[in-house]
Formats: sequence, structure tokens, C-alpha cells
Amino acid sequence: MTAAVAPILPGSGIAAAPTLAVQDLCHWYGSGANRRQVLDRVSLTIRPGEVVLLTGPSGCGKTTLLTLVGALRQVMEGSVRLFDEELNGASRATRQRLRCSIGMIFQGHNLLRCLTAEQNVQMGADLLPGLGYRARRDCSREWLRKVGLGDQLDKLPHDLSGGQKQRVAIARALAAEPRLLLADEPTAALDSRTGREVVELLRGLARGQGCSVLMVTHDPRILDVADRLVRMEDGRLSEGLFQDPGPTGSVG
Repeated sequence: MTAAVAPILPGSGIAAAPTLAVQDLCHWYGSGANRRQVLDRVSLTIRPGEVVLLTGPSGCGKTTLLTLVGALRQVMEGSVRLFDEELNGASRATRQRLRCSIGMIFQGHNLLRCLTAEQNVQMGADLLPGLGYRARRDCSREWLRKVGLGDQLDKLPHDLSGGQKQRVAIARALAAEPRLLLADEPTAALDSRTGREVVELLRGLARGQGCSVLMVTHDPRILDVADRLVRMEDGRLSEGLFQDPGPTGSVG
């Protein structure tokens, strides 16, 4: 792995602002005697075009972190600045607007059962402004071809294998051309060759479009795609178990 260089705004000589800046983030479930802290003063900065892999044991808070930075949960304590907007105290409307610029790949796929593979992916393309129906359809077909499902356009989710459903979910997230991509174990249901192809697609998106990628993984086969590797344990990001990012970001 090699540390990424902070992107420079064209003609300005100024490093691009972080896509995501988390500072002293805390989160807990329950209340009173049943309260359990899941995140404990987590700090993390990710810049445009940077690929960060997040590892750690099951139940340590990785998925909770993704849902918070993805504006799916209300921030309880600490700061989460997404696209230079503060999520702590943000309204539901603000969080909904910001989510339009986030691609999300969940372990459970979250495909609509009544829609074909092509139609599910087109839901991502529908977020792109200024595209007519044919352009959105062509976009969805192209992403399905890129994940190896060009011959499965008309299949409903119940006719697809687990790995195929995962690839449809990945294509849907990429079709929206997100500024931030959040992926929770995107290669878990894929064989080694397909998993490698998928993470190369994600890295290509980061490099080509300046998209930031935060990926939770237990897959040791893909660690080399990362600019940085961070580890979470007991709700904390452990120092010294990731590559020094230099000027590109910080982890605390």
C-alpha cells in the first residue's frame, strides 16, 4: 500500500477539502443500566480519491460507524462533517440531501424484489441530474456489464445467487457516481476473481472521479488496494495499526 497524495484543486495549489472529517464521535445503544457504548471518541479524515479499509472483529462498531457517516443515523456526540456540512444536529431533510451523494453497499444487498437487476441498478442512475430515461438505462446496463452480469439484466433478485445479488448492489451504488462510497464487506459473497475485479472497480472510481471510499472488510486478499488501513476494536480506532497517511488525513 502507498499513501495517497492529497488532491490539489486545479489552478489553486490548495489541497482539496476532506470528503469526511470525523472528530471525537461517540455512539451508544440503550439507556440507564442497559446503555452500551459502541463508538468511543472516534476520529477519522478521508479526502477525495482516497481508499480506506476498516478492519476489526465482529461487533466492534464498524457498521455503526458507516451508518453514522452515511447520514442514516442521528449523531449523538462529536462531529461528523460530510462534504463540509455538519451532521450533528442536521435536519432529516439535510441528511436526505447529503445521502444523494453517497453510494452504499450493504451486506444484505437491499435489492427491491419486484424489480429486475437492470431496474435495481437504474435506481442509482436515477440520482444523476439531466439524464433521460434511455441514458439512465444504458448507464445501468454498462455497470452490470462491468460487474459481470451483462447477461442477467432481466433477472429478478430471487433468480440470482448471493454473489450475483451482491454484484447488482455494487453496480447500483456505482451507477450514482457518488462522492463517498461506503461498503460493508462488499466481497464477502464473491469468489476471489470476482472480488478482485470489484475492488479494482472501486479503486478506479476513486482515482477517476475523486470518490472517497470507506470499506469494511475481513478479506485479506484486497488489502493492497487501500491507501490506508485502519483497525477498530471495542469502538476505538487503534493507533499504530495503519499506514501513516502523512498529509492526506488523520486517524485518532
